[in-house]
Amino acid sequence: MTTRSLTRRRVAKTALATTALVGMPFVRGAHAAGSLSIGFWDHWVPGANKATEDLVKEWGEKEKVETKIDYITSQGNKLLLTVAAEAQAKSGHDILAFSTWLPAEHAERLEPVNDLMEPLIKQNGAVNATVEYLGKQGGKWLAVPATVGSQIKGPCSRIDLMKQHAGIDVQAMYPAGAEPKAENWTFDTFLKAAEACHKGGNPFGIGLGITSDSVDTIGAVFHGYGAQLVDAKGNITVKSDAVRQALDYYKRLMAFLPPDVPAWDDASNNKWLVSGRGAMIMNPPSAWAVAKRDAPQVAEQCWTHGMPAGPKGRYAPFLPFFWGVWNFGKNKSAAKSLLLHMSQPSAAEKMVAASGGYDLPSFANLTTFKTWAEEGPPKGTLYHYPNPYNHQVLSIAAAPAPPKIAVQIYNQGLMTKMAVRHFQGEAIDKTIAWAESELEGFMRT
Repeated sequence: MTTRSLTRRRVAKTALATTALVGMPFVRGAHAAGSLSIGFWDHWVPGANKATEDLVKEWGEKEKVETKIDYITSQGNKLLLTVAAEAQAKSGHDILAFSTWLPAEHAERLEPVNDLMEPLIKQNGAVNATVEYLGKQGGKWLAVPATVGSQIKGPCSRIDLMKQHAGIDVQAMYPAGAEPKAENWTFDTFLKAAEACHKGGNPFGIGLGITSDSVDTIGAVFHGYGAQLVDAKGNITVKSDAVRQALDYYKRLMAFLPPDVPAWDDASNNKWLVSGRGAMIMNPPSAWAVAKRDAPQVAEQCWTHGMPAGPKGRYAPFLPFFWGVWNFGKNKSAAKSLLLHMSQPSAAEKMVAASGGYDLPSFANLTTFKTWAEEGPPKGTLYHYPNPYNHQVLSIAAAPAPPKIAVQIYNQGLMTKMAVRHFQGEAIDKTIAWAESELEGFMRT
């Protein structure tokens, strides 16, 4: 594509055309055109990449910037390895997708994007606290929260089995098109439902392995008890009544789960739902989408809804993706202009639709797109997936520990390991002492 320079006057005009809120140019230099290299996460949903490709093409043609997109899979940690390699080489893509913990890890190499985030928050509403915890340090926004890849891992329940075994109508509790009626949806109710479904032959499928789905679930339960392994200042706080309560709860819950859940990975709970054996799993709509294809009789009985509430509140596991700009990039001005374009409500809605409702914008005002109301079967099954009524706190396991410590707690599956050790008969004080020793090791590294 032929390229031409963008003057400061033209950039200001472009930014204003993209969003009425922006009254200043984002481009600092005199030349915003040229070429732009982009590394996006390779979406699992067939056809979802096309939406981002179309948005980039639309922007590139308008701004006369030549664009090149690489789609990078997260399988085999290829995305993580790509980020690490480019950070070390100080060369690579102008824009790169960063999964949950990576912006904090590479904070010193990322171009601050306050000039994007401040007007976007004014336009699209506040971002949730987890996005700020992961994407902002020392008053500087490290990256822009991406619609693509961001997800909530809440309950996906079988409508029929929850009614049959537990006497719970999940559609009435989380009605499509209306606010939740979930005052009685608590940890105690959840435990009783798990017991009833286990007795009925359709146990909940909640993993206790060390991969993301298992860690995310237990992290939300720990938050529901106010249980922290390390506080925001970096102090080890694992020896607490709240941690003991969370471990005791998981010991009781695990008695009603499939016996092999300590060995589950992120595919296991999906398979459990699609097989028809499970009454509930914790997952974004990916398992339901697979069921639509492979087991439609299961899919038509699925309902995605909110988490149960613990003594300290209702927390849901949230994993955001980000789009970042390297501070050594060759075309930072154009990169920021494109990210502004891709963060508009109309762009987010296209990406949500292309993913079948899987992808989630992180801004408060972008939670009511028609995709979530209309997707089915059954129609409305995803209505409460994006948390449209701010019914629950979107959290991430191991917060509020400083991210460099939290990521080790997360990646090592420390909380699930604690739960399994205690369930298998280890005294709770011994389990906590073991965890304290592990945390001390994390501090040293």
